[in-house]
Amino acid sequence: MPITQYLERNAKEWGSDIALVELNPEVRETMRITWKDYDLTQPEPNLPYRREISWHVFNEKANRCAHYLKERGVRKGDKVGILLMNCLEWLPIYFGILKIGALAVPLNFRYASDEIDYCLNLADISVLFFGPEFIGRLEAITDKILAHRLLIYVGEGNAPTFSENYFMSVMNYSSENPNVQISDEDYGAIYFSSGTTGFPKAILHKHKALMHSAAVEQNHHGQTKDDTFLCIPPLYHTGAKMHWFGSLISGSKAVLLRGTKPEVILKAASDEHCTIVWLLVPWAQDILDTLDRGELRKDDYKLDQWRLMHIGAQPVPRKLIEDWKKYFPTHDYDTNYGLSESIGPGCVHLGVENTEKIGAIGVPGFGWKIRIVDENRKDVPQGEVGELAVYGPGVMVCYYKNPDATKEVLDEEGWLYTGDMAMQDKEGFIYLVDRKKDVIITGGENIYPVQIEDFLHRMEAIKDVAVIGLADKRLGEISAAIIELKEGYSCTEEDVNNFCLELPKYKRPRKIIFAQVPRNPTGKIEKPKLRELYRTEDPFASMVQ
Repeated sequence: MPITQYLERNAKEWGSDIALVELNPEVRETMRITWKDYDLTQPEPNLPYRREISWHVFNEKANRCAHYLKERGVRKGDKVGILLMNCLEWLPIYFGILKIGALAVPLNFRYASDEIDYCLNLADISVLFFGPEFIGRLEAITDKILAHRLLIYVGEGNAPTFSENYFMSVMNYSSENPNVQISDEDYGAIYFSSGTTGFPKAILHKHKALMHSAAVEQNHHGQTKDDTFLCIPPLYHTGAKMHWFGSLISGSKAVLLRGTKPEVILKAASDEHCTIVWLLVPWAQDILDTLDRGELRKDDYKLDQWRLMHIGAQPVPRKLIEDWKKYFPTHDYDTNYGLSESIGPGCVHLGVENTEKIGAIGVPGFGWKIRIVDENRKDVPQGEVGELAVYGPGVMVCYYKNPDATKEVLDEEGWLYTGDMAMQDKEGFIYLVDRKKDVIITGGENIYPVQIEDFLHRMEAIKDVAVIGLADKRLGEISAAIIELKEGYSCTEEDVNNFCLELPKYKRPRKIIFAQVPRNPTGKIEKPKLRELYRTEDPFASMVQ
């Protein structure tokens, strides 16, 4: 059944219970009276921005959104984009889109104007919800995107002239179910992923894939009505949303936290009595480092109820978890592996009962099968390295409007070839060894070397450049630029860093190396050779057994 039915069930059975809380520790502003919030008359000088809604209100808001979209001509099969920071509006809008049979298309809030334009066209998005943070980026491309497309502003104050004001309109619409028939085989969502070129591919999923991701999450982590999930990663990411689906199934509370500082995370877990927290490696490492330095004291927070810490999106150093267990010995720990093409995390998972196997990504997840294959897609003997392939109800339909790319990763039987190199030990646990592609994962975000290389080639002094990933304790990987200068030219590390200020901060190379860039006879950069040459002490060395 479609996941929208879980929302309707929750509204009926637990209507007055809290469904979602939004916390933004850095913002305090006048709250809209349509949302329940703290009593601002209380004399708390550092009261954070906090809003909450019940399951009943959540469902009503989704229904109003659905009717609003229908009135504006959105029909079953249309694509509706979401370009919002995490907020209470995000999920009701998402479910409003689904309730009328349209496809929800979340966009990465890091996208620059040209990337937004590209994704809108690639996914055939006819309507885009956007927040105030994106006004400037959209203004830069309005001449390209306004034709045959409706833009809807989700924010306080007046809407930009090129858009409609959502808050001024949506409350006038019915809060009843729109009663559009949706089946598991209907298309439900498009998520974006990217290859080494840096431009995203649009990943098409059916409703049955969304439903399977919810079942996988609840099966792996056993959410009950008494749990509270602390959600920190952005909701455009399949990982964040699919982990939240466990809360949807169990009817339990979730907290959307804006902020990743250690004190912010621990305070939110304490104040909201969170039992499940999903972290990225950098955030977990920051918490440990802060505790080690004595800048925070664990005993200053109420954390006894916290039962599960799990990590995904990148390899997890064994030492991090060993150090974590010293501070939090009662925590269950799990790690999840997945791709947007397999509807997010869970096609492989470690399992809370397998903490002694830290370093492995785990075993096949609930309802999933795996294979490890050679270059001819034949199974390799156990213990040998090959490409990881996964099979299950969460595999994508295709890369939307890209049949050639689809054929590269999806065979006729439905096996998805991940591009990740892995091995399986004699007990059946899977270990990632390397990636076939050169994408760098830093702090859970993808960096595409070709984009940075093309940018750096604009420097007059540079003859050749290669960007590679190097292991990093906190971020998993950092980007390093190996730069070969033109004869007779000079250039310093400071020159390169200043030039890269035009790039988003997370895309700027963290390390600059002046050296020759080796290329093979066909002209391709020999990146494996560079990674071996400049490899630092590898914090993941203990992961492969």
